[in-house]
Amino acid sequence: MTDKVYDVIIIGGGPAGFTSSIYTAREKLDTLLLEKSMTGGIPNVTDLIENYPGFPEGIAGPELMQKFRRQAERFNVIIKEYDEAGAIIPGKEYHTVKTEKKGYLGKTVIIATGGLPRLLNVPGEEELTGRGVSYCATCDGPFYKDAEIVVVGGGDAAIQEALFLTKFASKVTVIHRRDQLRASPILQQRAFDHKQIDFIWDSVVTEISGENLVEAIKIKNVKSGKISTKITEGVFIFIGWTPNTDFVKDLVKLDEEGHIVTDRYMHTNVKGIFAVGDVRSKKFRQIAEAVGDGTVGALAVSEYIDGLA
Repeated sequence: MTDKVYDVIIIGGGPAGFTSSIYTAREKLDTLLLEKSMTGGIPNVTDLIENYPGFPEGIAGPELMQKFRRQAERFNVIIKEYDEAGAIIPGKEYHTVKTEKKGYLGKTVIIATGGLPRLLNVPGEEELTGRGVSYCATCDGPFYKDAEIVVVGGGDAAIQEALFLTKFASKVTVIHRRDQLRASPILQQRAFDHKQIDFIWDSVVTEISGENLVEAIKIKNVKSGKISTKITEGVFIFIGWTPNTDFVKDLVKLDEEGHIVTDRYMHTNVKGIFAVGDVRSKKFRQIAEAVGDGTVGALAVSEYIDGLA
C-alpha cells in the first residue's frame, strides 16, 4: 500500500480517461492514471478516424491517442500501464484502488474503463479487424461506398447500423442466428422496407477470410448445418457490448446491461466516485462524446474536491 494520497485516480487510459486527466492536472490536482494494458483503448485498433474534430484529413487511431497521452504528460499526469484495477474500496476520507501491484489512495476516483464489443470469436476476425472487420458503422461506414457488406446481429444496434450503412454501401446483408429480429418493431419495418437491405436467417458466421482485406465469409445455417460462402468487402459485427465493470459490480449502481449509472455530472451513487465514457450508461459511444464525458467528470471532481477543503 502506498502512503501517498492522490487528488484523483483515473482508471482507464482511453479518450475519456485521458481527457479527464488533462483537465484535472490543469486544475493542479495530483492525478494518477491507471491502465490495465497499453494506453489508447479502442481507438488503437482503428486505422483511420475521420469524424473527430480538428483533423480534416482524418488521423490514425494510435496516433490520435499518442497525442492525448503527450498532452497528459505535459501536465504531469502520472501514468502507470499494465496495472489493472481489481477493486475499489470506498472510505470516508479517501478511496483505495487495489491493483495486482499495490493499493493507491485517492480523494476521488474516475472510472473510465470503457468496454469491448462482443466478438464472434471465429477464424480471421482478429487478423482482419480494422481491415474489413468493424464494430463501428459511424467510424468505418464511409470507407465502403458502393460496396457489398454484411452486418451480423439482430438487435436494435445491428439494425440501426445496417440502416446507417445504406448511405454508403450498395447492399447490406443482415445475418442473424434466429428467424426473426430482436430489434424494435419500427426499426424492423424500416429495414424490411429498405431496398438495399436483405437478410440471411438462422445463420452464423463461422469464418472470415482474405489476404490483407476481408474478401469472403463462411456462413452456417444453424438448422440445416449447411455451410456456404459469401463474397463481401466488409463485416460489421453488432452482437452486443460488454462494459468493463466486473470489478465494481458490487460497489456502484449498474443498468441492466452492466453499465455504470451516473447523474449528468458523471457522479455515481457512491460519494467521490465518478464514471465517464463508454463504461457509463448512455445511448451513443463515440470518441468525441467520451471526451465530453471526461471533461464534465473532471470539472465535477475539481468542484467536489474544492468542497472538501
